[in-house]
Amino acid sequence: MFVSYKWLAQYVDLSGVTPQELAEKITRAGIEVEGVETPASEMKNIVVGYVKEREQHPNADKLNKCLVDIGEDEPVQIICGAKNVDAGQYVAVAKTGAVLPGNFKIKRAKLRGEESNGMICSLQELGIESRLAPKEYAEGIFNFPNDVTPGEDALEALNRDDAILELSLTPNRSDALSMIGVAYEVAAILDRDVKLPEPNPAEADEKSADSISIRIDAPADNPLYIARVVKNVKIGPSPLWMQTYLMNAGVRPHNNVVDITNYVLMEYGQPLHAFDLDRLGSKEIVVRRAADGEKFVTLDDTERTLSSDQLVITDGKKPVALAGVMGGANSEVHEGTVNVLIESAYFDGQIVRTASKAHVLRSEASARFEKGVDPSRVQAACDRAAELMADLAGGTVLSGSVIAGDLSMEQKQVSITLEKLNTVLGTDLQMDSVEDIFRRLQFETETVGSEITVTVPTRRGDIAIPEDLTEEVARLYGYDHIPLTLPEGAVQPGSLSPYQLGRRIVRRYLEGTGFNQAITYSLTSSKRASEFALEQREPVALSMPMSEERAFLRQSLLPHLIEAAAYNNARQMASVALYETSSIYLNEGENVQPKEEERLAGVVTGMWHEHLWQGEKKAVDFFTVKGIVEGLAARIGLQDRLTFQKAAPAGFHPGRTAEVLLDSEPVGFIGQLHPSLAKEVDVKEAYLFELKLDVMLHAAREDLSYAAIPRYPSIGRDIALVVDSTVEAAALEAVIKHAGGSLLTSVRVFDVYEGQRMEEGKKSVAFALTYADPEKTLTDEEVTAVHEKVLIALKEQADAELRG
Repeated sequence: MFVSYKWLAQYVDLSGVTPQELAEKITRAGIEVEGVETPASEMKNIVVGYVKEREQHPNADKLNKCLVDIGEDEPVQIICGAKNVDAGQYVAVAKTGAVLPGNFKIKRAKLRGEESNGMICSLQELGIESRLAPKEYAEGIFNFPNDVTPGEDALEALNRDDAILELSLTPNRSDALSMIGVAYEVAAILDRDVKLPEPNPAEADEKSADSISIRIDAPADNPLYIARVVKNVKIGPSPLWMQTYLMNAGVRPHNNVVDITNYVLMEYGQPLHAFDLDRLGSKEIVVRRAADGEKFVTLDDTERTLSSDQLVITDGKKPVALAGVMGGANSEVHEGTVNVLIESAYFDGQIVRTASKAHVLRSEASARFEKGVDPSRVQAACDRAAELMADLAGGTVLSGSVIAGDLSMEQKQVSITLEKLNTVLGTDLQMDSVEDIFRRLQFETETVGSEITVTVPTRRGDIAIPEDLTEEVARLYGYDHIPLTLPEGAVQPGSLSPYQLGRRIVRRYLEGTGFNQAITYSLTSSKRASEFALEQREPVALSMPMSEERAFLRQSLLPHLIEAAAYNNARQMASVALYETSSIYLNEGENVQPKEEERLAGVVTGMWHEHLWQGEKKAVDFFTVKGIVEGLAARIGLQDRLTFQKAAPAGFHPGRTAEVLLDSEPVGFIGQLHPSLAKEVDVKEAYLFELKLDVMLHAAREDLSYAAIPRYPSIGRDIALVVDSTVEAAALEAVIKHAGGSLLTSVRVFDVYEGQRMEEGKKSVAFALTYADPEKTLTDEEVTAVHEKVLIALKEQADAELRG
């Protein structure tokens, strides 16, 4: 919610409080102000100018030579390239020496031989976004109405000297989605009065009911519908003050009638809609559910296919608006509109959200209906709009409103005792202080003994239970004033659990190897939810997802990490190493809480290390990632229990992937991202790993033991074995270790060969074996005896022959 400081000052006295001070007070009272923007602070020397003459630049077809009165003794010559500049216009002029947003300084210059003393500005050059500028000024310069004077401050005329407070509202504080709602909040904080508009439009003798009737066929979705008729309006631009207030609030101006409905929306928080009465096609408004497959063209000229779970406003036959979301092109207010029907209604938030989500139409109106509007403002907002249309569009307001339906506006009553309030807050407040806080909030109260009963106004739909009253007292009393106390009794110093310590060791290890930690969403799409999952289950779907891309709980960390790597690759970061430790969610059945497991995942692309001055570089490969995982296992004490075996899970390269086993039980995968998937997400050759972190950190570990440095020399033997191409080196290594016994202290593969002079279907695998005895020096005969056992075992168990 963007709040204009100058607009807010119309409803509550802000004297003596700067915008920055006000932002601090609002934040301390519970509504976070994300920032205060003061557009004029980075601009100076911007004035109103009057274009007295315009002629074609003698040396440039696309430039104009303008003589502009800027309120000084003599007019100045300015060269302007805008197509819409012309004599007789009032424009914003940046004088010589002026500063525009981005510290852009205006200097005297010559353009194609003609002197230019300043610049005629567009709204965008004055810091207003293109999406907020009126369409007629989306390109070219801005023209002021005639009620300005050359030389006066253009920034003040455009309300660029305003301060804009950006409020970050939680869903329960829908009351602050309006200027009046914010005014109530600020008045309570400052202990000042609220000055509300008192709409009282002058009415003609003709009745609104003679022009329109209303019938509601879906009262649960639309309990109240109010309409007023304004005739003989003159469509044109709205006053500059209204346009600038709307732009400061993040709303684009259109014309006086549409701008009035948007102005009242921002003022009251009550969405309105203006229909061209003559284009409705009937004298009847019928509110009903849409028919499945019914077609309707909205204001954005898009044909929508409706369904029976959506609410429409009709002329008795065809839809003219999608209730609470967007009007129809067939009844749109346009330049030739003469008679206007103002709609002010209370729509059920769920029905509005259903339609808004189905058609991907998020609007200021739908956002407010979804969060809840104040039912007591439905009539007042309608009257306010009618009054403004009479004042600003020259319309004639017909007598009375046409009302259909009935909406209960009973105010809730909530009670709390002083003892409970003080117990929860840890304070020693007296009843008169509590009553004063509710007075500032403009809540009616009744006190009986130590119990206070509050009558909650309809604008505060978030207050329903005693705890809500406690929160109101706390934030207005001031969180800073709540006393700080230490717990009583023996206090145990905090420490990390073994699991937390293990997780921290894992993170430090990976960061030490060159990885950066990533934090990604737990929510994903149906397509990504099951990708790379170590355990394939039906993904857990959210009942009310934010979007289709965030509709399921993830079962793997890898999809989002791959997206992050692709994002970096696309921005010329070819070498990326990211890891994440976070939870995945496994479906345990319908109406059962999903199982949450912590996983460790990583993605690496590009060069692992590159030293150009030494002419040395190494690209990431399978063995880089395998080494990282082995180093991690050693760091957490699992180095002798982690093994790898060939695997080909979905999404991985079938020849460069391995399953990770802990004590022969699967705990993850490492490998290369399948090339087809890499191409799909536009990521370079990437290597991945995902491990069951909770299983690894909870695994039992033997106590740390130490061995003396060997005093006796070791003896090495190298063997090259010829085996079938399908035989894995790990299988041969296992045979060697088992046969070598205690004297065999090390086995290492140092060469694999397939090709020339090797029988087809065969390969050579070479191992380096190390024999040692900690108690003595081994003799050659002792080593030979053990070595022979190894060779015999290889022959019998793996059909391995020594290579000649």
